[in-house]
Amino acid sequence: MATVGLFSLFTVLAVLSSTALAEIRFMEIRSDGRFIIPFDQFGFTHTGHLQLNLSKVSISKVSDPKPDLSRVGFFLCTRDSWIQVLEQVANRDISCPFETTLIKPVLTFDKFHQDHYDISFNELDANQFTLVFGNCVPDLKVSMAVHSSMYNLDPKTNLRDYLSAGRTNLPSIFFTFFLVYSSLAGIWIYVLYNKRLSAFRIHYFMLAVLIMKALNLLCETEDKSYIKKTGTAHGWDVLFYIFSFLKGITLFTLIVLIGTGWSFLKPYLQDKEKKVLMIVIPLQVIANVAQVVIDESGPFGQEYYTWKQVFLLVDVVCCCAVLFPIVWSIKNLREAANTDGKAAVNLMKLTLFRQYYIVVICYIYFTRVAVYALETITSYRYQWTSVVAAELATLAFYVFTGYNFRPKVHNPYFAIDDEEEEAAAEELKKLEDEFEL
Repeated sequence: MATVGLFSLFTVLAVLSSTALAEIRFMEIRSDGRFIIPFDQFGFTHTGHLQLNLSKVSISKVSDPKPDLSRVGFFLCTRDSWIQVLEQVANRDISCPFETTLIKPVLTFDKFHQDHYDISFNELDANQFTLVFGNCVPDLKVSMAVHSSMYNLDPKTNLRDYLSAGRTNLPSIFFTFFLVYSSLAGIWIYVLYNKRLSAFRIHYFMLAVLIMKALNLLCETEDKSYIKKTGTAHGWDVLFYIFSFLKGITLFTLIVLIGTGWSFLKPYLQDKEKKVLMIVIPLQVIANVAQVVIDESGPFGQEYYTWKQVFLLVDVVCCCAVLFPIVWSIKNLREAANTDGKAAVNLMKLTLFRQYYIVVICYIYFTRVAVYALETITSYRYQWTSVVAAELATLAFYVFTGYNFRPKVHNPYFAIDDEEEEAAAEELKKLEDEFEL
């Protein structure tokens, strides 16, 4: 029991280290004997409230005719306090979270003798708490329907705000970025119109990626706005998931197509490049399904961690897969420089693809690793900073891609004389020595 409990405690610590959007939730627990079941995480202000409604409560019979139900129930805890609880359990100072004063008990099962219960808990301490269900009675399994609602009251209007403190301004942030991407889409349409004779199919696909990103941000704005006001998304989450899927598919496909040089370097895809697309697209489908399950079930679901691992694995595989076409293009350009005598042309192309390779790696690293680190170390009041950082990095990546692969009327590759060609050949040799793949 101690080993299982300790493992559960470490599991919850991992949940407490991640961020989540809280809202009105309805969850059903059926014959669950887990030592710890984490629910939603929420950043409370001094006007924070928790409303908890339990119904259809039943517990299985255990060997002990009078189990200690004071060791079964709900409590609130912060990440810092949970670390101390872990230390106490590891040192065997306690065997159950309810034995310590580091948590805030909300409700224990010895306080009621019916199959339903309602409680309103006013959280006066401004901090980020996670609602957790603890079961310290061996072999005891619990079934119940849980309806939870966590919110802060606006001190000026006295209205409920169902977005966690530090994330309450997300609707305005997402709408600002929606306006930025809409402007970029308008600029790109203007560029395509004026450079239509030199525009390739890849340039129109870039426009589709911009539009998908803008629509995704618009849906996310409405999604968070409704959650902020009412605690539920009112169907906007469905549109958000749809456009998130389309945005992910189109962005990864764009990176692969640019990496292969499709449309502006060659009008076809090789078999190995098609295989990359055949791998990336289904993986993106799986990643989006996993994301929906993770968001909708929450950490209380028994399959939450499995889907979380699936999402992380698939995302890493996709990020690695899109790098291969860029590497292949760099290799082909290096080989072509030694055979077609156009060193200057290939030098410019090689330099561009080398830069793009580095930028893609930096973008993937920042949005997957650096942003998560920022979420972890930032105070709960400033969780919006990680969202802004991720969106700014994405915006910079879009701008870099559009500017460097924009349609051009006069191809600079054709305006190169013999001296430039010889100088470029020497420079190309240096690049080959520096950039060994």
